[in-house]
Amino acid sequence: MSARKPKIGKAIDSKKLDRIVAEAQQAKAERAAGYREQALKLYPWVCGRCGRTFNHKNLRELTVHHKDMNHDNNPPDGSNWELLCLYCHDYEHQKYEEYQAALAAGRAPAPSRPSTETATHRPFRDLAALLKKGD
Repeated sequence: MSARKPKIGKAIDSKKLDRIVAEAQQAKAERAAGYREQALKLYPWVCGRCGRTFNHKNLRELTVHHKDMNHDNNPPDGSNWELLCLYCHDYEHQKYEEYQAALAAGRAPAPSRPSTETATHRPFRDLAALLKKGD
C-alpha cells in the first residue's frame, strides 16, 4: 500500500497505520487468550447471569466479563472476572454504556452507599440446642 493523501493535511502513512493496528490486535489476542484460559479453568462453564451451561461444542459462546470493565485488570485469582454467555455479556456492557451516558447528561442516580444495617434474622441461633437434642 502506498501513502494516501487526505483531503486536508499531510499524507497518511498506511504501512505504519497497518503495523500499529496489527500490533494492537495481536496484543489484544494474547491478553484475551491468557485470562480466558485461566477463567475457564477456575470457573464452571455456566453463564453467571442466565445459568446456561456450556460444553466443548458451544464454549466459544462463553465469554469472560471484567467486572470493573478494565480488561487489563486480570488478577490470577480471577476475582475481576465472571463467565457470561454472549447475550448476557452484551447486556452488561450496554447497561454500563447507558449508565455512562446518563452520568454525562446528569441523569444518573447517585451511587448507593452500602447498608450499615445489621441482619435481624439469625438462621443458626438455635443450632447448638438442636444438635444437643439430637444426641
